[in-house]
Amino acid sequence: MPHKDLAVLVLAAGKGTRMKSDLHKVLHPVGGRPMLHHLLATVGDLEPSRTILVVGAGREQVEAAVKGCEIVTQVEQQGTGHAVMVARDALEGHSGDVLVLYGDVPFVPLDVMTAMIEARTRDANTGLVVLGFTPADAGQYGRLVLDDGGTLERIVEYKDASEEERAITLCNSGMMLIDGSALFGWLDQLSNKNAAGEYYLTDLVAVARKAGRTIAVVEADEEDVLGVNSRADLALAEVCFQDAKREEAMAAGVTLIDPETTYFSFDTVLGQDVTVEPGVFFGPGVTVEDGVTIKAYSHLEGATVRKGATVGPFARLRPAADIGEGAKIGNFVEVKKATLDKGVKVSHLSYIGDATIGADANIGAGTITCNYDGFLKFQTTIGAGAFIGSNTALVAPVSIGDGAMVGAGSVITKDVDADALAVGRGKQMGKAGFAARFREEQAAKKAASKNKKGS
Repeated sequence: MPHKDLAVLVLAAGKGTRMKSDLHKVLHPVGGRPMLHHLLATVGDLEPSRTILVVGAGREQVEAAVKGCEIVTQVEQQGTGHAVMVARDALEGHSGDVLVLYGDVPFVPLDVMTAMIEARTRDANTGLVVLGFTPADAGQYGRLVLDDGGTLERIVEYKDASEEERAITLCNSGMMLIDGSALFGWLDQLSNKNAAGEYYLTDLVAVARKAGRTIAVVEADEEDVLGVNSRADLALAEVCFQDAKREEAMAAGVTLIDPETTYFSFDTVLGQDVTVEPGVFFGPGVTVEDGVTIKAYSHLEGATVRKGATVGPFARLRPAADIGEGAKIGNFVEVKKATLDKGVKVSHLSYIGDATIGADANIGAGTITCNYDGFLKFQTTIGAGAFIGSNTALVAPVSIGDGAMVGAGSVITKDVDADALAVGRGKQMGKAGFAARFREEQAAKKAASKNKKGS
């Protein structure tokens, strides 16, 4: 349901120095999609009234990468509390709740965000909802100390925690939902009198409790609040994403022969009874319909594979490849920006680019559509039921009619009529005894050369 009284504040002002990259940290991809876009897609499902990004260095990169969000700049990074403070003008007049998230924590699920909203509305006295999690290793995370009633008493940083507090396994994710009508009054009470000289958002807990408000806690899974601060973190995020997509695919009726070697993108769509062999990579924009087999070590991106087709092994489908129902794309075949109708066979070692191929056409091994003259791209059209012999070069623009045949080894530069035969190759010649004479002559030359060197 829409949350028209909700503003979402996404903090993305960190410099991301540990990534060692010219690309803004939150724009590094997981599953073929920038981290920030994963989070914003989920936020979009909440339908909040406002979505505001707080950025610092690299603002221009973030601004160019997102649409439909307000952007404010935190010129100096003075802590998480300060990052929310800089949104004061942007949030002027907003009295609803404010959900604070992090651009480098991409996988917070919709149901977790919704649970935070429900926890805030369940009791009018709840001023904050803090998102916690219980990791396998609590390490040096801040601990959430609850009272006997299950509300939050305080957040204790590991370095300040007693042994008893360090034994607590419920940890702080840093994300929270705040009563917007009280937010900036509470922020004004924060102090930066600490070792780092920063304003900490977590200090709102003490401020809100002092105001007589209770603090609720919602718990998420560890993978839900995974933060990405380094390349190693990015790799871990990719592992978590891929594991989830594999489980999702198999639960939906897809057979993955070797799940750990199958890689998905965020928008991969697979139908029922699809079989995926080992080593297959799905780039962005792939749709595979029911009953398709994707054989080993194939790479698909921006492609559609229709019902019952077979692709691979070692095939590459590039953007705008549309493989028809029951069609066969074989080993070492590359297809780009081409529509193949029902039952088409391109079985071996071929390149099909900028082409339209009619139903049941058979494309022989080594066939290429010569679609580029060094300056412009041109179209090849092959009619239904046509047969293209092996090692044929179709020089576009060119059209092969329905039912036509092209002889093997041909270079076709002119249109071929329906049901016609086209052969475009040099005339074969034969010279009797040439091979024997050639061998004798060459052997003699070789022997003479050896004798000369030895003398």
